[in-house]
Amino acid sequence: MTTVHVLVYGRVQGVGFRNFVEGKAKDFKIQGWVRNLSNGSVEAVLQGSDSAVNRLIAECKKGPFLALVDKIVARTIPEKEQFSNFQVLSTK
Repeated sequence: MTTVHVLVYGRVQGVGFRNFVEGKAKDFKIQGWVRNLSNGSVEAVLQGSDSAVNRLIAECKKGPFLALVDKIVARTIPEKEQFSNFQVLSTK
């Protein structure tokens, strides 16, 4: 199991990006969370198999219709917490 922290930059708020990530995470059986940040980016923690997490990161590079992703920063983090589902969190 892999846990990855992801930051997505570009036009990623107001375009359904969080719901897009949530839907793909459920399709790929990934646990964790996603939220908007006050600087206009989107942050997520993805936990699942290596291949599933990599597939979701690849989908995030495209994003939903109307999104324009400029950059993604993804880094593997220690598995401090086991997530049991995937959820959309409030803006931080």
